[in-house]
Amino acid sequence: MRRIVLMAVLAAWACGGDQEASPMPGMTAEEHARMSAGGTQGGMDSSGSAMRQPVQLTPAQERALGVTYTTVARQALTRTVRTVGEILAAEPRISDVTPKVEGFIEHLYVDVRGAEVRRGERLLTLYSPKLVAAQEELLTARRLATQVAATGGEAARQADATVKAARRRLTYWDITPDQIAQLEATGAVTKTLTLVSPAGGVVLEKDVLEGQRVMPGMRLYRIADLAQVWVEGDVFEQDLKFVREGAQAHIEVSAYPGEHLMGRVSFVYPTVDTESRTNRVRVTVPNPDRRLKPGMFATMYFDAHVGNEIVVPMEAIIVTGERNLVFVRDSAGALIPRQVVLGARADHYAQVLSGLTEGDRIVASANFLIDAESRLATTGSSMPGMQHGAMEPTPVPPTTEHHHD
Repeated sequence: MRRIVLMAVLAAWACGGDQEASPMPGMTAEEHARMSAGGTQGGMDSSGSAMRQPVQLTPAQERALGVTYTTVARQALTRTVRTVGEILAAEPRISDVTPKVEGFIEHLYVDVRGAEVRRGERLLTLYSPKLVAAQEELLTARRLATQVAATGGEAARQADATVKAARRRLTYWDITPDQIAQLEATGAVTKTLTLVSPAGGVVLEKDVLEGQRVMPGMRLYRIADLAQVWVEGDVFEQDLKFVREGAQAHIEVSAYPGEHLMGRVSFVYPTVDTESRTNRVRVTVPNPDRRLKPGMFATMYFDAHVGNEIVVPMEAIIVTGERNLVFVRDSAGALIPRQVVLGARADHYAQVLSGLTEGDRIVASANFLIDAESRLATTGSSMPGMQHGAMEPTPVPPTTEHHHD
């Protein structure tokens, strides 16, 4: 019984002794151990991550881990931005054929989509009571002008003005000067008048049939000149600095494998898509043989040349999510973690905007192992086998025999 009481007293005394030894209320054993380790061990940086510590390796440890080094230098970078685009008809080369007067389609000269037409080529004939009345007004005005021409004076001037007004009305309704001249020459009113193509190209859309009634402003044809086309695609927001108006672009289409077509960036859209974080880019490409057809998909390449800048290999960079680090070897051989700010990335290299200077010696391989050791050093620990001399053979003390007398 006395022994049990004594053990309880000793246990209570031990618990009380631990509370008195605690540096401050609420501190955990781990925090106390980190504080007791001293220096920057256990410290946190501004991002809330554990601060890395310098790492010192022996030559044997460097060989065992496969650590290699590289020297920071300047180098010209070439960055290629690749995206997929669609071939479109160039909008300035698209023309819509619309009537200016109500009427009925008497005959279609171009009656299929995809047909090739020339500027001024006949498209259709249109019967319109208003056109017939306008022809009669022109012929009547000409007869009156002929009758009063000999008298001169105000009557002749008014008659000439009426003739010009009648001609102008027909012109406004897309009746060609040749048709008006033929009407005046023959003096015969025709039932229908012909509408011609305002531009040369391919008929992309045909929205009219023979016998159909048409109204002013109704689109009858859409015609596009495909001697020059657009290729439009989306470029990610972070690549926009490499795509500028006037820059050259390479185009590839699956229909012509191995062929590189050249174009130029003609427009970069002023807004970014908020969902995909991309910006639309337009490239204008010559198409004299009409091989590029609207609706085709194309691969677009933009080559951007970054000047002679300080660069490091991508494998030398440790990306933590909050910052980018490299390990710099100082004059004493210690590997010091250093934060860097990166710029353009190309050809497995990254531009360094700040954090390094030309000639710095940095870790080029096995840096993830160095980073692990640097973080463990923050807690006062170390990776197995990374203790100083741990990779060197440990001498075995000589054995001493014990003799019995």
